[in-house]
Parts: sequence; C-alpha cells; structure tokens
Amino acid sequence: MTESQANAWGASGDHSPIMNNYGSPPRLFVRGEGTKLWDRDGRQYLDFLCGLAVTSLGHAHPNVTKAITDQAAKLTHTSNLFANEHQAPVAEAINDLIAAGSGQVLFQNSGAEANEAAIKLARKHQRRGRHVVLSALRSFHGRTLATLAATGQPEKHEPFQPLPEGFRHIEFDDADALGRALTPEVGAIILEAVQGEGGVNPASDSYLRQVRSICDERKILLIMDEIQTGFGRTGQWFGYQHSDIKPDLVTLAKAIANGVAVGAVWARDEVAASFGPGDHGSTFAGQALALAAARATINTYREIDAPAEARSKEARLRDQFAEMRGVEHIRGRGLLLAIELTEEGRAGRTAPQIARMCLDEGLILNGVTPTALRIAPPFTVSDNEIDEAVSVIGRVLGDP
Repeated sequence: MTESQANAWGASGDHSPIMNNYGSPPRLFVRGEGTKLWDRDGRQYLDFLCGLAVTSLGHAHPNVTKAITDQAAKLTHTSNLFANEHQAPVAEAINDLIAAGSGQVLFQNSGAEANEAAIKLARKHQRRGRHVVLSALRSFHGRTLATLAATGQPEKHEPFQPLPEGFRHIEFDDADALGRALTPEVGAIILEAVQGEGGVNPASDSYLRQVRSICDERKILLIMDEIQTGFGRTGQWFGYQHSDIKPDLVTLAKAIANGVAVGAVWARDEVAASFGPGDHGSTFAGQALALAAARATINTYREIDAPAEARSKEARLRDQFAEMRGVEHIRGRGLLLAIELTEEGRAGRTAPQIARMCLDEGLILNGVTPTALRIAPPFTVSDNEIDEAVSVIGRVLGDP
C-alpha cells in the first residue's frame, strides 16, 4: 500500500494498519451534524447516503447523543447472562411497529448476524428435510458464509467456494419462477421489499401477496429482510407493509440505532419458540449501551412520524428529478431511491465515477449499479438541502 493510501486512513508512514478490504477511502470524516459531514481538512459535505441508510435521523442527533452519553456513564455491558433496562422496551417497540401479530425479538449486532440467526431459526423450526432457503437473484443478505450463500449475486460467491448448501436463487418479482423452484425440501423464503445493494429494485405489491399466499399453502416460512428498508425508510415502517402482508420473520439492523451497531430478528411466537437456550448467541448483542441508542432512535422516529417524512421528501425529490436532463427514471420507495441515468447523462462515465464527481462537489451518494446512483438522505433533511443536492447532481450531469 502506498503512503497516500495509508494516509487516507489517517495512518502514519507508508504502511497501513488497515486491511485493504474496502480499498483506499476517498475521504476521512471527523464530524457530523444533521445532513452535514466535515472531513479532516474542514470541508463540508451533504450526506445523501446516511452510511448506507443507517443515520436516518442525521448525524449527532441530540436525542440519541444524550441516550448514549447517559448510558455510558451508567452501564455499558453485562452480557446476555443478565437483562438490562432497555431490552424489553425496544423489543416491545419493534413488535408494535411490525404489526404482524404477537412476536418475539432476538437482538444481534448487524444485519448479517440477524439474517444468520433467522436462517438458523427457520431451519430448526422446519426441521431436517425442509432446510432449503430460497432467495432472489440480485439480493443481498450479508457476507457471512451462510448469508453470502443466500445472497443472489454469484460473482460474490466464487472466491469463497464451497459455500454452505441448502440455498437456491430465483428471479426477483416473478411468482412463476418461485412456483417452479418449490420442492418438498424448501422450508423458507427470504426476500427484500426493495433490493438495496442489488440496485434499489422494489418488489411489486402483487408479487409479495402471491409469495405470502404460496407460503401459506406450502407451510413455508416467509422471512422479510428489512435491514435497509426498515424503520420508515420506504414510507411505511417496513417495506413489506406496502403490500399488506404478514411475514413469519423480519430481520432488522442499519437504522435501528442511528449509527450504533444493533441488529435484530423478529419472529412470530410459534416460530420464535423453536429457539431454546444455547441455540444461538452473541456476546455484545442487546447490550445496554447499544439498546439505549436504539430506544432513543425508535422513540424519535415515532415522534417525527418517520414514514410520513420519507413520503413527503420522496415527492420533492421525484418532482425535481423528473425534468432533469440525463435522468432516465427514478425507482425505489420513500427515501431509498435510485436515479437511473441515460447514456447521454453518463457521457461515457459509470455511475460510481459520477458519484465520485459528486463527492468532489460536496455531495455524498453512491453508484449502486454501473448506470444508477443511490440516494438515501436522512428523514431530517431540509428542503434547501434537497434542492442543493439536486443542483449538484444536475451540474455533474451537465444540466445547469
């Protein structure tokens, strides 16, 4: 690694102490407030990516900051051999927002861990012989070996073969393809209401209703991966709620604690009962410090009516992009959107290259596919900040 690469991490000399897993970062950020970030040189940026749909209340939200600092001064960690004061209230809040009947929560530290736990729970509940999990092509469910096997992106599989068996991939948003893949071994289906890393591809409401019907007929468990879409991001508390269905399991992470590492798997009572002591575990999952942040975050989402904020700001974004030269269409829901660019708008550039140009102009987003930009600003983004971000994208695309 060169000295410039090492220095990108803030390291000294020509050797980086950080593995090259993420490449050389283009910026080192040191401070955030609301929609704004500042790098180590003092330059200000508009954050329209939210750490990949994580900081949905913006950076350094006072409610979350107070909860973290108060809890850190009181109690950080005791292990899951004991309870803490935040576990039951956060689990009850999640159960209430999911609104799919009575259920229970198991806390984790990340989305991949939540999906790993959900897969294990589904396998134990369905028992040996019904272990196969179906997932969609272009899906993303994590990077542990099992969640990578569930992820429908074969190009990510090859370096890590052989992956765990028992996973099959089907076309997304295609009920006929699902029907053809069903065999007696299939015990669960895991789907995203909007494929985030796959390109911000929404499932149609009719498709999710058909999937629910098929699962009911075959006694298959429906796992909804709401890791990127949860907690108001799509304009409902959870993305599957647009379709008015009830899943059997729901996996959560990202926005649950506005930047503090928390994940969770929710399951309806009958399914949750299949886990007993020792079936799954995680040292840090559900610790007091993390769940204090989650409790404050969820309470604030409710206070501001996060789904309504997402819907109103989605409308403003769509209106402004509708006439922009270089934009083919907008897809997604709420404040999880992809801007599909025309060939003219790209002008020989890829979307990741265009995202880097936007970064140089003070706007953070990313190229989620070679031809599409992903935007996921916080619910607290102002109209002026939306206008400024759209203006930057327009300039980069050559639409002054």
